[in-house]
Order: sequence, then C-alpha cells, then structure tokens
Amino acid sequence: MLSEKKSIPTKPLFKLNQPDDNYKFQALPEPLGKYPYRLKADIKTGNTDKMSFQVVGDTGGLKSPAFQRLIAEQMGKQYLQPANQDEKPSFLYHVGDIVYHFGEADQYEKQFFTPYKDYPLPIFAIPGNHDSDVNAMNPVPYKSLAPFSSVFCGTEPRPVPFGTDTSRKSGMQPHVYWTLQTPVANIIGLATNVPKYGVVTDEQKQWFVEELKNAAAEHQERAIIVALHHAPYSADFNHSSSLPMITFLENAFEEAGVQPDLVMSGHVHNYQRFSKSYEGGKITPFIVCGAGGFDELHWLAESDEVLYTNKSEIFDTVKLENFCTMQHGFLNVEITKTEEGHQISGKYYAIPHEGLQAGEDAYLYDEFVYFCKHENEQAVQ
Repeated sequence: MLSEKKSIPTKPLFKLNQPDDNYKFQALPEPLGKYPYRLKADIKTGNTDKMSFQVVGDTGGLKSPAFQRLIAEQMGKQYLQPANQDEKPSFLYHVGDIVYHFGEADQYEKQFFTPYKDYPLPIFAIPGNHDSDVNAMNPVPYKSLAPFSSVFCGTEPRPVPFGTDTSRKSGMQPHVYWTLQTPVANIIGLATNVPKYGVVTDEQKQWFVEELKNAAAEHQERAIIVALHHAPYSADFNHSSSLPMITFLENAFEEAGVQPDLVMSGHVHNYQRFSKSYEGGKITPFIVCGAGGFDELHWLAESDEVLYTNKSEIFDTVKLENFCTMQHGFLNVEITKTEEGHQISGKYYAIPHEGLQAGEDAYLYDEFVYFCKHENEQAVQ
C-alpha cells in the first residue's frame, strides 16, 4: 500500500530544468528481418487462452553483481519449481539496459551471459539507453546496438561473435524495435535511444502506428502490450516522467484509434504501477520495472520538493497505485483471454536490499488485476 506520508507522490512528477541531451542520439542499426518486423515465436503455454511471462529491466552493472544473479535465479526458480503450475512463465521480456554503460560487446559476458546462463526460458529484449550508447574510447570502434543485435536479432540462430560460450546462438528478433506475436498478446517493443527522456524517429513512429492498427484488428484474440525503455510516467528523484515519451505514445494511440492494455518500461531503477484512465472508461496500467540488478536504485521524490512538479493536466487521469523502492525485483504478467476480453494480472516480487538468506525466495510485494472489454474498449480495475 502507499505510504500515508503526505509528501509521497500520488501522481507522476516532472523534474524541472533538465538539460536537452538529444545530441546523444544514435542512428539505429539496419534490421535483420523483414518489415514489419514481427516474430511469431514458439511460445509454450499450458492453456491456449492463458500465458504468463516475466518482465525485468536494468539488469546490468559491475559494482554489485550479486543482485543480477539473484534476480536471474529467482525468476528461473519460478519456472523450475513453480508454486502453481498455471503460473509457470513462458519467457522473459527484458525492457532494456542489459549492459552498462555503453553497450559494449565485451561487457555482455559478465553482465548478461554469466548471470543468465542457467535461466531456462527464452529471453526477448528491447534496448535501453545504455545498450544504445557508444564508448568513443573503446579501442575497437563499433556502432550503436551492434552488440545488442548480435545477441538478440537475426533471421535464424547464428553464433554470437563474443563471449566465452562459443556455442551460444543469437535470438531471432527482426529488429531493435519489433513485435512479438504470442497466442494471447501482441507485444510491441520500441527502441527509444540514448537521451535521458528518449527519442523516437519519424520512421519508427510510422511503424508503431501501423503495428497498433494491426494489433487493434486482432484485439479480440490478442491483448495489446507496449514495451519501451524510457518510463513515460514516474515519480522518482533521478528521471521522473518523460514528456517526449508521453507525447509520442498518446499521439500514436490517437492516430491508431486504440489504447493498449498494458505499457511496461524500465530506465527508472525501481517499481512503480500507475493507472491511466482514458475517455470512454478504459484504464491502462503503466508499469515501471527497472530494478533488475543495477546497483544504484531510485527512491521517489517528495511531491513538495521544489525541483519537481505534478502540476500538469497530463497527470489529471494518472494515479500512482503502488511502488517499491530501494529493493531489486521483477514482474510476472499473466494474460487470460475470455469471451468478454482480456484480463491482465500481475505479481511483483522483491528482494530485500540485504539479499536473501539460504532457502529464502523473493517475496510478493504487489498484486493487481485489470480487465479490458474489447467490445466497447472499456476497462475496470
């Protein structure tokens, strides 16, 4: 539950007087698959009308690698030793910042390959700002997201040209922005680049609107999920909300004539769950899930702090429902198709800052259910 302390935000915040760092923008790599960059993956589910998957973000880092390992172990354990067979996850969706600080190939071994070597499920991903950045001091020049593409993208599995496991094969994502087609959901993943509040090119926006329209045509069968690294809404002290991402998303939703059933992001190193109400009654959860292992965690700013403001009509229909700061964690999402629409359920698991004792597991911190009626696009929590 939210704290009763008056200065704790109940809405997102904007951090004031932030410098423009759009000069950090990096050109995206060429796609490795065909337009419109969709992957119909072989997702194993026990029920054709139900699917569970895990979500994590900002897992990289070198200072405190124990938390990367704990997160990976705890997520894997929920598949190998599930408390409930119906909740076994089918895959992991990573919302970015796999390696810090510049997306270099030689960082994948310590920050990703090693902690996730025993993770038993497929891993899909979108890039974060650190994955997208380029270290100009690297003695071996490389282009933005070239290492990311080597690990996650391709038309068929091929050897990854770095790391100690020479048998490792790449994923088959068609591009750094792409749509994962599953039995009960279309997950549209964006690449929001390097700047602190994100940048999306006109080319990617046009693709995104078309993917939203395609997903809307399939909405009776599949829920619509949007994934991006930069959190649109946040009340944290470091980033707070991203006006560029809010503007981009809402313009695209309006142009496509549909709102998603779930928006998930990272970038901010904590967990926050917002509910946004749309005209007509639809309620969409916007979830920040960026406490996946990086050592620096983000607390919430106090709402009366002069460096922040919630005074914007943009926030009038957005409510902070719950949050978890200063603890690492991950999210389990369950999508259930019914005759009336789709139910979006979630459980967020946290690990205490002091870590886990022998035999301990991550504990359930937050649980939620949203329902979307596709007939009239109304939702209730």
